[in-house]
Amino acid sequence: MTTKASTGLRNHVLVTGSARAGLANGFLDIYGGPEPATADAAIDPATQILLVRIYSDGTSTGINLAATAADGFVEKAAEAWTGTVIESGRATFFRLVGAADTGVLSTTQPRLQGSVARAGGDLNLSDVELVAGDPQAVNYFTVALPAF
Repeated sequence: MTTKASTGLRNHVLVTGSARAGLANGFLDIYGGPEPATADAAIDPATQILLVRIYSDGTSTGINLAATAADGFVEKAAEAWTGTVIESGRATFFRLVGAADTGVLSTTQPRLQGSVARAGGDLNLSDVELVAGDPQAVNYFTVALPAF
């Protein structure tokens, strides 16, 4: 399991600004189906089903990363990251995306993508079998940048 950064996010961090700024007011989308090979790849709605979108207020407001980092890690901001499951299914991967991301093939959109599991995933949920209409919270989320 390795979190994948899109070309757009890597370029943003190298030239424009922080990962926090690039993903500001974005969303955490949790999908069922096969994880795309890269974070640049398009989401195929025929095989990659959006199960839940996570917001900072549960319904519409985008999420953020914390304003400070320590030891190469930044956590989610002090927000209640929640959403309502829109489609029942097994959660297999996530994308943390900027607010304008439409899920199409892109080398400019900032994205982080990783696996979802009950344990040992890039994002661990207490239950990966999501049921439409149920609330879904993400209480812990950390992004790490490895040492160079």
